[in-house]
Amino acid sequence: MLIIVTGVSGTGKTTIGSGLAEALDLPFFDADNFHPKENIEKMSQGHPLNDADRMPWLHALAELLIKSEKNSGAVLACSALKESYRQILMVNEGVHWIHLKGSRDLIWRRMLARKNHYMKAGMLDSQFATWEEPSYGLKLSINQTPEEMLSESLRYLKVPSSSK
Repeated sequence: MLIIVTGVSGTGKTTIGSGLAEALDLPFFDADNFHPKENIEKMSQGHPLNDADRMPWLHALAELLIKSEKNSGAVLACSALKESYRQILMVNEGVHWIHLKGSRDLIWRRMLARKNHYMKAGMLDSQFATWEEPSYGLKLSINQTPEEMLSESLRYLKVPSSSK
């Protein structure tokens, strides 16, 4: 089973993705950990990435998903802001998508509270400007607790919440 949790920075992709991975006994990968050094430096300086910056990163993530599929699968937390990015990550028709959505104000407050993350709160507007809302997958409101979000995600995946 391959699951990709998407959304702008600060929506809780890592929290929900790692919770799903634990519940489903799958490996968890945070796409942020796969950015090349140049991308991290650019974002650390407050500059948003462009498509050219993202392409090698997205292709590396697609390869990771293909390798993971040969085992039991995986959960990937990845912004995947544009449809063209999601198409690169759609390594097969069986990929399950969970898209985290929330208001800019709520996400802004969350981002301001984060410490030691290279994605600065000031870049949130560029993420919202880039976001292309998909027409497929679960659109999950972040206006609920992580436990509620995890339960809703497991129902979407047709997995009992108590499974582990």
